[in-house]
Amino acid sequence: MKYIGLSCGFHDAGLTVVDDKGEILFAGHSERYSKKKHDANLCEDIIAEAVKNAAGDKFELHYYEKPWLKAIRQFRAGQPLGPFSVKQIVGPELYEKFGDHPIITHVHHKTHAAAGFQTSPYDEATIVVIDAIGELDCISIWHAHYDKNGYAKYKKLWSQKYPNSIGMFYSAMTQRVGLRPMDEEYILMGMAAYGKPIHANRMASNFLDDIFDVEFKQNLHIGLEEKNFLDKADDMDIAASAQLLCETLIEKVMHKAFRLGKSKNLVYGGGVALNCLANRLLGKYFNNIWIMPNPGDAGNSLGAAALGYGKKVIWRDAFLGTDIKGPYPVDKVIKELKENKMVGVASGRAEFGPRALGNRSLLADPRGPEIKDKVNEIKRRQKFRPFAPVILEEHVDNYFDMPSGFSNSRYMQVISRCRHPDLFPAIVHADSTSRVQTVAKDGSGIRQLLERWYDETGCPMLLNTSLNIRGEPMVNDRADADRFEKLYDLKVIS
Repeated sequence: MKYIGLSCGFHDAGLTVVDDKGEILFAGHSERYSKKKHDANLCEDIIAEAVKNAAGDKFELHYYEKPWLKAIRQFRAGQPLGPFSVKQIVGPELYEKFGDHPIITHVHHKTHAAAGFQTSPYDEATIVVIDAIGELDCISIWHAHYDKNGYAKYKKLWSQKYPNSIGMFYSAMTQRVGLRPMDEEYILMGMAAYGKPIHANRMASNFLDDIFDVEFKQNLHIGLEEKNFLDKADDMDIAASAQLLCETLIEKVMHKAFRLGKSKNLVYGGGVALNCLANRLLGKYFNNIWIMPNPGDAGNSLGAAALGYGKKVIWRDAFLGTDIKGPYPVDKVIKELKENKMVGVASGRAEFGPRALGNRSLLADPRGPEIKDKVNEIKRRQKFRPFAPVILEEHVDNYFDMPSGFSNSRYMQVISRCRHPDLFPAIVHADSTSRVQTVAKDGSGIRQLLERWYDETGCPMLLNTSLNIRGEPMVNDRADADRFEKLYDLKVIS
């Protein structure tokens, strides 16, 4: 038996295949195949790849939420009702490409919980899920453990329901500063370093009824009221204020989870878990922290498949997507870095998650003062936005002050203060922090590359950003890499 998890119909569609031994055979994003960023729908190519990986055995389909429960929320909110069946959501013609197989639906927040817990190294954990919205829940706290037969058991300890949503608040602030909600929240997070949180208290007073239980006065799902106290506020100050209030609310939830939970192991999921600036605070309450590297809705395809399988899933790394075959091109990349300071890499299996981790990356020497502007020019993005360093894990403490609870950051999930910002201007933000990616001694291609780079330059890190054409998702296959190379005149090596 194999288990195909589906997440689609709202945003960031994904598919995952897990076999009956807990191996993740495939996990990918629909957007990488359709070339439509944040594509909500599945497309023929990703279905074909998932079905190919499930071939030779019976399989079940597992959907990441319950459409009928979502319809209840839509009805209560006076919104148009969505489809009631997964077949309608996927589309009848595309659905037929899966064949005639059973389909099981799961509760949205439980799927987030499973994506985290069943890939985590823990046998017991406190789980926190914070996103924009599931069917009804916007925040939930769980306890999870494995029974004597190895099956994952979940108990929901507390939840906050629609429209009381930290995620929707942050999206409303994203829209307020002229960015795209449900897309560019990460830019708002970057803007926060340039502003002052002078509106945070008034935001709390105007938007919140109860800061401790995260109860909002208005439904921010429909956006801000036309006229409000932020109309003439500076965008950077709004960003700083929104970030501070978001962190305050997350802390309230984590404190509640600490009190209600039975474990000091934290599993954290939902789209808000991508706020790596807020994540630096998690170690105040928990000793060990696991954030699955795709904690948003696309990652729920893995959560749905994991619930179908029922037991601990074998997690090795996030390289689970389309495979560009061949050895990692260490020699060619080193040569290009030395000659031109930057290079694209498209090699091996694509990353499952929103962040490039070395297989679909634009890499550069982090030491030159001009590098950041050059990479920004290629990426065609705002100059104030930071880039991330990828570093040999054993060297991280020499260069970065890792926050409590994080001895490593293998999936760029937390920011840390750079100890030598003057030496590495390309990878530090305005507040001297970096979103660090550490690489363990795992034999991966990016590990081999960093070892060679360190041996030859004495520098244990590189600048790492995603390899994508502006307005499109990350490069998926060699044809995408060729288009990138032609458009930006930057060598992409496979």
